[in-house]
Amino acid sequence: MRVMVKFTFPTQESSALVKDGSIGLTMQTIIGNLQPEAAYFCHVDGKRGGYLVANLEEASELVTKLEPFFLELGAAIETFPVMNADELGAGLQNLGQTA
Repeated sequence: MRVMVKFTFPTQESSALVKDGSIGLTMQTIIGNLQPEAAYFCHVDGKRGGYLVANLEEASELVTKLEPFFLELGAAIETFPVMNADELGAGLQNLGQTA
């Protein structure tokens, strides 16, 4: 299951992590565990944040791979099922066969 993860960090709390230098290592660890196929970092809704796209084998990985965002960074996250162009094409082809 491919998911897009939208994440934001509370600005005041994450500023302390930026100042002490720990946010970089924490993000490297989380991203290393998640192994996203794409990662983008930007301001989201006026906060530090970004978007990740990752392929998860099982839905339970949402817990094991995303919980560190809450525990270590106090992040807010949203997840969305997504697909690439090939997967969309296959879905549309299958839709055409059932219609």
